[in-house]
Amino acid sequence: MVVPESQDSKLTQSGSVGWRSIPSLSQLCGRPQHVNSNGNIPSVNAGLYHEPREYSETDSLIPNEFYSGSTREKDDGHSGAPSESLCSMVLQILVPFLLAGLGTVSAGILLDLVQNWDVFQEITEIFILVPAVLGMKGNLEMTLASRLSTAANAGKMESTREKWMLIVGNLALKQLQATVLGLLASLMATVLGWMTEGKMPFNHIVLLCSTSVSTAFVASLLQGVVMVGVIIGSKRMGINPDNVATPMAASFGDLITLALMACFSQWFYSFRELYPYVLYLLDLLYLCLIPVWVSVSSKRPATNILLRSGWEPIITAMVISSIGGLILDKTVSDPNLAGIIAYAPVINGVGGNLVSIQSSRISTNLHLNYSPGEVPADRRNCHNPFHTFFGSGTNHRSAKVLLLLVIPGQLIFVHAIHVMKGGHTLPSPPFVVVFLSASLIQVFSLLCIADCMVHCLWRKGKDPDSYSIPYLTALGDLLGSALLSLAFLMLWCIGDSGSV
Repeated sequence: MVVPESQDSKLTQSGSVGWRSIPSLSQLCGRPQHVNSNGNIPSVNAGLYHEPREYSETDSLIPNEFYSGSTREKDDGHSGAPSESLCSMVLQILVPFLLAGLGTVSAGILLDLVQNWDVFQEITEIFILVPAVLGMKGNLEMTLASRLSTAANAGKMESTREKWMLIVGNLALKQLQATVLGLLASLMATVLGWMTEGKMPFNHIVLLCSTSVSTAFVASLLQGVVMVGVIIGSKRMGINPDNVATPMAASFGDLITLALMACFSQWFYSFRELYPYVLYLLDLLYLCLIPVWVSVSSKRPATNILLRSGWEPIITAMVISSIGGLILDKTVSDPNLAGIIAYAPVINGVGGNLVSIQSSRISTNLHLNYSPGEVPADRRNCHNPFHTFFGSGTNHRSAKVLLLLVIPGQLIFVHAIHVMKGGHTLPSPPFVVVFLSASLIQVFSLLCIADCMVHCLWRKGKDPDSYSIPYLTALGDLLGSALLSLAFLMLWCIGDSGSV
């Protein structure tokens, strides 16, 4: 709509912002302007600049005006997100996937070594903590990676000021969540341990709490800084952050987190009798930092909404992961199934890494092409899980790529475990078959659940970047631990020791 010169002058002189000073939607987003039926350009800018509005859960990073479905062509993954060929997609996914897998292999070997430490032998509830604490990479690091990847793909990190507001707010929120989740994970491990053993000494509770909170806090800080660097660097190199950010968040996350947990637990165990007050002071320090993180994250609109509404998925995911930890604890305590410990981080980590890539890609596509509450016509119902893998969109193609990576990837990781354990024995053919079958069932189920869950969350007005990955990685831990335990139980029943 063209405003006459006289009206433009009057608007400017009266103190209002003149039309000439308002950038058009195409200038803001790099998109062509759309003209409505009466020949006028919709006045989106007027509402954007003159109308204060309340943020919703889908606005945690990107205002809806920048990706409204009414102004974009909707073709299920063909617009909005960076265009990429099949070869480019595979290469971008493969490298961080292999790095992440080798990280989980290293974590499995480390867990196999530390399970004989005094603290792990006396306080077996630490095994319940393992999936819950390792799962925090899905609750925190991968969620952060998914949110920032969506923001980067939508052009919301071009401005230096806006970029650092997003980064600082999200890191402060993540430290707050890590502290709270670490405390809750230790309490959950205490409850589950008491329910199964019938007792729980108080000094065990204090050690579990100190170990869990310290590990979550330090690991979250280290991995958060690395994650920000990965996303910024990938954008500068022209790589789609959705393909690399979430698996890179887990590449060495499991190893770092498990190493910190083992060291903290053994360290606290060594002086718990002589200097018990150190553990109390340490826990008090973490609690005193909570108001600082709340203050920093609440001052930024991008994280203020998550500060109030983002707790449900991460707490629920922690509970689900703890149940997986209980399964692991009971399996490890059985001498016939003790070999499971080296493979548990691998199957759990690979499943979580692959499904987080798919979840992040679908979420970015929805953010860029559809208004909150609006989903593609063929995704309004989730009655056919095979629809996830069959279709013409890039997300259907990525689902097939991710599923096809399972078997060759796990073969590489199983061989890596064999080499890192000294190479004295080879995995038996029955073990390889049941392990690959368990992993394939896990990833297939997770990809189908992700496709349904992300679209359902978006339809309900919730931001999938903040909600889906915690649930999916926790389900990956639960499914992985259960299927792997079942696989080892089957091997034991047929008299196969898992090696030749």
